Amino acid sequence: MSGETELLLTGMTCASCANRIERKLNRVEGVSATVNYATEKAKVRFEGPVSTDDLIAAVEAAGYGARLPATGPPEAAEDEDPEVRSLRQRLLVSAVLSVPVVVLAMVPAWQFTYWQWASLTLAAPVVVWGAYPFHRAAWTNFRHATSTMDTLVSMGVLAAFGWSLYALFLGDAGQPGMTHAFELTIERTSGAGNIYLEAAAGVTTFILAGRFFEARSKRRAGAALRALLDLGARDVAVLSDGVERRMPVDQLAVGDLFVVRPGEKVATDGVVEDGSSAVDASMLTGESVPVEVGPGDTVAGATVNAGGRLVVRATRVGAETQLAQMARLVEEAQNGKASAQRLADRISGVFVPIVIALAVGTLGFWLGTGAGPSAAFTAAVAMLIIACPCALGLATPTALMVGTGRGAQLGILIKGPEVLEQTRRVDTIVLDKTGTVTTGRMSLVDVVVAEGEDQDTVLRLAGAVEDASEHPIGRAVAAAARERYGDLPAVTGFHATAGHGVEGTVDGHAVGVGRSPDGVQVEWDGVVRGWLRVADSVKPTSAEAVRMLRDLGLRPILLTGDHATVARAVADEVGIDEVVADVLPADKVAVVKRLQAEGRAVAMVGDGVNDAAALAQADLGIAMGTGTDVAIEASDLTLVRGDLRVAAAAIRLSRRTLRTIQGNLVWAFGYNVAALPLAAAGLLNPMIAGAAMAFSSVFVVANSLRLRSFR
Repeated sequence: MSGETELLLTGMTCASCANRIERKLNRVEGVSATVNYATEKAKVRFEGPVSTDDLIAAVEAAGYGARLPATGPPEAAEDEDPEVRSLRQRLLVSAVLSVPVVVLAMVPAWQFTYWQWASLTLAAPVVVWGAYPFHRAAWTNFRHATSTMDTLVSMGVLAAFGWSLYALFLGDAGQPGMTHAFELTIERTSGAGNIYLEAAAGVTTFILAGRFFEARSKRRAGAALRALLDLGARDVAVLSDGVERRMPVDQLAVGDLFVVRPGEKVATDGVVEDGSSAVDASMLTGESVPVEVGPGDTVAGATVNAGGRLVVRATRVGAETQLAQMARLVEEAQNGKASAQRLADRISGVFVPIVIALAVGTLGFWLGTGAGPSAAFTAAVAMLIIACPCALGLATPTALMVGTGRGAQLGILIKGPEVLEQTRRVDTIVLDKTGTVTTGRMSLVDVVVAEGEDQDTVLRLAGAVEDASEHPIGRAVAAAARERYGDLPAVTGFHATAGHGVEGTVDGHAVGVGRSPDGVQVEWDGVVRGWLRVADSVKPTSAEAVRMLRDLGLRPILLTGDHATVARAVADEVGIDEVVADVLPADKVAVVKRLQAEGRAVAMVGDGVNDAAALAQADLGIAMGTGTDVAIEASDLTLVRGDLRVAAAAIRLSRRTLRTIQGNLVWAFGYNVAALPLAAAGLLNPMIAGAAMAFSSVFVVANSLRLRSFR
């Protein structure tokens, strides 16, 4: 017996948690599992007598929670995830309580009589309730003989708070008139008269801030699927014995006849039984020109009827439709994308146990040398405080906040820290054509006339006839004629033949406009007078954008569901050498996978539903904000404006934000390494340790704020 399943995971706080769950699952005989920290899912393949209960038990044995995903279509998203809401509440309350504690500790002139007891009153809820998620995770780690960043946060906070209680109740710190001065000297002290409540409360608040912004950026995994399935029709007019009856689309069965009126979405995949029309399938195929359909032609669910009335017989419903298959493509691509482990998590995997061991060793050493309990505990507390990863926790979220804030001002939305690492690696950028390089709207590009004919007359008469048409090509011709000549002559006897064109009488001439191999053919009085070339026009900024992308070291590739001749013409106009055309959504994913298999790190830029799966599969997905919600949700970066040049700016900003994060991490870790020997030697007063930790945090924030000057 073999199979594959997916588990939804809870309780993970860093990438090392994902690694632990993955190792635990893979220890189950016959199981091969991969865990994605970003989406909080485990994809499990198994052989032999393995049940889902066994898999869930393995996850719970590692100290985390797991459940099977709900069946049926994704439910509507809540306004806000409960975890994010809980973190926001803890952060706001902790910040309000911590600010006066930190201010009182750092400004001796404001230390009134019994200020230390007021600080204790304010700091205690922060340490107990605000830091509860860290304490809970640390306890879970302890029970499973492991440690993470939460372990060090919890130990540092509790050590600073515990020593403060000792100093207040058993030492000299609780006496009236006690004040703290900044004594930036390196000497051994008993520490019995010092409290470190500002370190306990400040660390908690800073780390909560980092967790809040991280959690808020992660909760997007299911949004692409919800947006994709929302594209489908909600109800359908079923035709039975000549009578139409509306019903929910999920009650539609294979073989049912249903009606699609002009402007409506096709309810499900099917075959046209009666009627003819133009169907806009660009969201699924990328084809910029609506497709003419008639009896016997297939249509896909969620495409839009742009012309006449259609009667369609359903051939595929529910999970078998092309739209549902695209939803599965997006889901598989998202789950298959490896989560980039943050540098702080990788550092903490080694750093945390070393610091704990050093703190315990320091305590034991000074007790063994007869220095006394106060001096020994002072050195150990200084060790934990100086090593407490406040700056490490701030390194990513502060740079991300400033970088994303500046990006928003420039029309660039960055979804999270994992995105930034991808921008550094990408060397190939795949550009969707319709709506990305081009405008996505049909327009007249040329008028070619037969010998002896007048160009203005050809366009004016053709525009007059097409002005009565609902066809997108006809609207483009009419708009061009109206823009050039103003009011158009009246048409009489108008008649449209699906798949062939339109006819009417204008100025006494029997005018006909229809498709031909040379474009839109115009004739009157039985003679061909000219041809109109209609195309999806290239955006005026696209050529410059391609040059900017090349300057960033990226190799551009044009990828489209449109015809090869059209795609080649667009590529030549903007300066792209490589073109992949005539591709379906699944083929777009295959192209991205092929490039990745060649060792390339691929960025994908698109705007349509048909791009969503490829955006999710790419190492870096960039969605044009003028496109669909599905593309935006499946991407890593979103460009609010429809200007491809912003894609180059987005990659530049992301790379600079990543460099800032790396610089922050180097500083935060470096000061820990430099100060730990002093703490271990007993030469570092915990007050100095707290000040050094605060300075490190200030440095990290100031370094991040430099991103505001990005141009």
